[in-house]
Amino acid sequence: MEKVLVLLLVALAVAYAVPDPRGLVINLDDGELCLNSLQCKSRCCHRSSGLSLARCMPQASENSECSAKTLYGVYYKCPCERGLTCEADKTIVGSITNTNFGICHDAGRA
Repeated sequence: MEKVLVLLLVALAVAYAVPDPRGLVINLDDGELCLNSLQCKSRCCHRSSGLSLARCMPQASENSECSAKTLYGVYYKCPCERGLTCEADKTIVGSITNTNFGICHDAGRA
């Protein structure tokens, strides 16, 4: 137990020694490694395949491929930018199998 406590204190000391610690776990920029979309400024933690490392990426623009929502917090296609909607398969099966891809469209246009 003492070893775990010492290790935790050393990890905290290293984290506070960094000049700007906000980017260590949350508020990550595009291109930085992530585990969940909540860590990214863009709110998109993207991986290109099941074996690749996930990185923060910008959200999908108009007429780009997108994902409606993920259960895991990591996307194969980023969700749409604000003001756009992703027209995709929004069933629970699509979310589980990561096949809920669609195209970003402007909701205000007819």
